[in-house]
Amino acid sequence: MLGKVFKAYDVRAIVPKPLNERLAWQIGYGAAEFLLEEAQEAGKNDPMMRTVVVGRDPRKTSPELQEALSQGLSAYGAAVLDLGVVDTPMVTFAVNYLACAGGIQVTASHNPPNYNGFKFCRIDGKPIGTGTGLERIRENAAVADPARVDPAGGILEARDLWEPYSKYLHQRLAIEAPNGLTAVRGRPLKVVVDASNGSAGVMVDHVFGAVDGLELVKLNFDTSTGTFVHEPNPLVESNLEQLRAAITEHGADLGVCFDGDADRCVVVDESGRTVGGDLLTALLVEPILERTPGAKVVHDVRASRIVPERVEELGGVAIACPVGHVFMKQALADNGAVFGGELSGHFYYADMFNADSGARAFISVLGVLARTEGPISELVAPLRKYAQSGEVNFETEDAEAAMDAVRESYPDADFDERDGLLVDAGEWWANIRPSNTEPLLRLNVESANAELVEEVLQELGGLLGRRVAH
Repeated sequence: MLGKVFKAYDVRAIVPKPLNERLAWQIGYGAAEFLLEEAQEAGKNDPMMRTVVVGRDPRKTSPELQEALSQGLSAYGAAVLDLGVVDTPMVTFAVNYLACAGGIQVTASHNPPNYNGFKFCRIDGKPIGTGTGLERIRENAAVADPARVDPAGGILEARDLWEPYSKYLHQRLAIEAPNGLTAVRGRPLKVVVDASNGSAGVMVDHVFGAVDGLELVKLNFDTSTGTFVHEPNPLVESNLEQLRAAITEHGADLGVCFDGDADRCVVVDESGRTVGGDLLTALLVEPILERTPGAKVVHDVRASRIVPERVEELGGVAIACPVGHVFMKQALADNGAVFGGELSGHFYYADMFNADSGARAFISVLGVLARTEGPISELVAPLRKYAQSGEVNFETEDAEAAMDAVRESYPDADFDERDGLLVDAGEWWANIRPSNTEPLLRLNVESANAELVEEVLQELGGLLGRRVAH
C-alpha cells in the first residue's frame, strides 16, 4: 500500500483506500525516525529537536489521519505539537520559530475531497521529497508495526501560533507597503477572497482580518463541514467563476483564490481576467529588486520569457528551475535567491524560509497595488508580451518515444532537458513535461505570434498523443 501513496514530493492518495489510519500511523513512525535521527546526526541536542509540529487542512478525513499520524510520531519518541487547522506555510514557520526537528501538514492540497495526504519538512523547514529523505521515510514506515512498539510515546500538546505568525507576516506587509495600503489611492483596497473552504478560511481571518486599509469580501470561508463548494484548485478556470462574479458585484480591485492548504494563490484582476503565475512573478519582482538590487530570482522552466526578461531589465539574475516545490525551495537556498514563482501559483520567499506561501504572495500583491492608482490590469498589460497556449495535456503510452519524435521533427531547434524537454525553435518555444502521477505529457507553447502558437500546438499535438481536457 505504501507504494501507492508516496509520490515525488509528498504522500497523497484516496481515503480510505489506499490511504488509511494504519498507514498514517506507520508514516508518522517512519517520519519521526528520519527526523530525529537527522537531528542527532547534525549534532542538534536541544530538547526541541525531539519535537515535530503537525497541522492539518479542514478536510473531513484530516482529524483522524492527524491523530493516527501523531500517535505514530509519538510512538517513536517524538514530542508532537498540534497546530490545529492551519495553512501549510504555518508549519514551515513553526519549525523555524520553535527550532524543532520538523513538521508535517495533513493535506491533499488542491485535490478532490476524497483525497488526503502529508507534506513534510525537516530542520529549518527545508523540504522533504524524493532525493531529500522521502525514500527513507517510506522505508522506515514499511517496517513499522504498532503491535511491536511500546504505545507510550512523547508529549502531545496543542499549540496556537497564530499571534506570532500574524505578527511575522504583518512585518512583511510593512516592508511591501511602508506607507500603508491607502496612501496612494486614498481609499481602502477592496479584495474578494475565495478561501475554497480550505485552510485559508482560518488563515485569512487571523492574518488579514484587521489590516488597516483592506476591505475583504469573503467567499467559501466555512471550514466546519470539511467539504468544498468547488474543488480547491484555483488553476481550473471554472473554479474561479464565483470569484469573478463577486468582483463585478462588489466593484473590487481584484480577487484572490487560495488552494486547499493555502500555500498558493491565483489572482484575478478587476475585469475578471486571470493573471497567470508567470505574469504575476514578473509583476511582483520589481519592488523586490528595488529593495535587493542585483538579487537572484528563480522561475520554473515553463514560465513566459517575460519573466527572465523582466528580471534582467530590473538588474536581477534569473534562474530557471525544474517544476515542483522541492526543486524551487532548493534552488532558492542553493543560489541565495530572494524570490521565486511558478506557473501553478506557488510563490517562494527567502523571508519565508524559502517556502511557498499564499499569504506572503497576497501581501506582495497588496504592496504593488498600494504603490499605484491604476488597476492591476493596467500593471499586467505590458507583461502580456507573448501569446501562450496555457498548459495542454496529452495522453500517451510512451512519453519518451513521443519526445524522441519531437526531437526528430525539429532537427534545427535547440533542446534543453533540465525538466522534460525544452524546445527553442527561434520564433516559438515550448516545454513538454511528463506528469509525475498520470500517463500524460503536459505542453506549454509560447511565441510573439498568436497564430503561430496555434499552428505549433497542432503540430506538436500530433506527435504527443491524444489531447485531453484539463
